[in-house]
Amino acid sequence: MAELSCDLDIPFQTEREAEIAYNSLRVDKEPKKGGNKKTLSVSGTTLHIRFESKEARLLRVAVNGFMDHLILVTQTIEQFGPPQEKKA
Repeated sequence: MAELSCDLDIPFQTEREAEIAYNSLRVDKEPKKGGNKKTLSVSGTTLHIRFESKEARLLRVAVNGFMDHLILVTQTIEQFGPPQEKKA
């Protein structure tokens, strides 16, 4: 059976917001028994996510769950205002 994949690029207003989202979302690993793989990276103001699965249903569930978490993270960022840039 062929490997299915889904790639998402999520833009943020600032690099700091993209970094906060990345650090918040990368800790949730995909369960090993599900057969899904999730890879996150950040480049500038864009969060890149790649999902891989052997079954369309499992891929859909993984993406839906991730989007729920992403919405929560973006709402939290909005609620508390723009994050302060890190000081060196």
